[in-house]
Amino acid sequence: MKRNLLNLTDLAAEELLQIIDLSGDIKKNPIKYKDIMSQKTLLMIFEKPSLRTRVSFEVAMTKMGGHAIYYDTKNSPMGVGETIADTAKCASRYVDIIMARLFRQADTIELARHSEVPVIDALSDIAHPCQIIADLMTIKEKKGRLKGLKLAYFGDADNNVTYSLMQGCSMVGIDICIATPQDEEELNQDILKGARSIAKEHGSKITITKDAIEAAKDADIITTDTWMSYHIPKEEKEGRVKRFMPYQVNNALMSRAKKDAIFMHCLPAKRDYEVTDEIVDGPQSVVFDEAENRMWTEMAVLIHLIV
Repeated sequence: MKRNLLNLTDLAAEELLQIIDLSGDIKKNPIKYKDIMSQKTLLMIFEKPSLRTRVSFEVAMTKMGGHAIYYDTKNSPMGVGETIADTAKCASRYVDIIMARLFRQADTIELARHSEVPVIDALSDIAHPCQIIADLMTIKEKKGRLKGLKLAYFGDADNNVTYSLMQGCSMVGIDICIATPQDEEELNQDILKGARSIAKEHGSKITITKDAIEAAKDADIITTDTWMSYHIPKEEKEGRVKRFMPYQVNNALMSRAKKDAIFMHCLPAKRDYEVTDEIVDGPQSVVFDEAENRMWTEMAVLIHLIV
């Protein structure tokens, strides 16, 4: 039966943990997996620009003996001269798996609905599952465990990374505290309600607060994301910077966390906006380990879906 990865909730919690463990094994023993994608092809559909997503997925397939095709929608009839459904039906006759980095998850869902092969959401307006699997792998590497930790997120809560973090942390038993100027009513209620239900099941909790200092207190992981996601109009920048600046991750905020807390960011980082140089380049930062782990976790996801 075809499996998709559009949200982390497409996985059972046990599957998510298995993928994280598999990622670690691939990282330690890459030669063991060098032919596992032999004669298999990944189609990568991009509507948004990318560094980490494109390179990590393409190298992932190469390392496993497979092939990846980069397809830019700017040079494509998809959704304009041809329906997304027809694109999916044609492409899935050629390739073994599709990953799509589109503006609207509704379009990725439409692609998956009509595809005969698995589809991965490689970032959309409300989801970034591959990033959060890499984040969880990184946390486990650095902390030796997942369950019982506290992750504190600062800034824009109406955000694809934040929504997938809610789901992922809840599934593995990490408490997540989101410090934001936004009211809960501004967030996607379906995702929030679903994540809180998962958290209750796995003995963790989701807290949303306007108090950045309280959120950072006793945190094992401090993380943030850009205040200007791709879909946000540039004319909103000044107002958003003013609104989110009290939630900037800097030395003063980081000092409120545990002494051995790590700093994470999915990158690209807008330095001196959501985070300062001293934190990104500081001793507690694991952002480049986190970026590398995108590749290892994507290898595990690909194996999980098509092998």
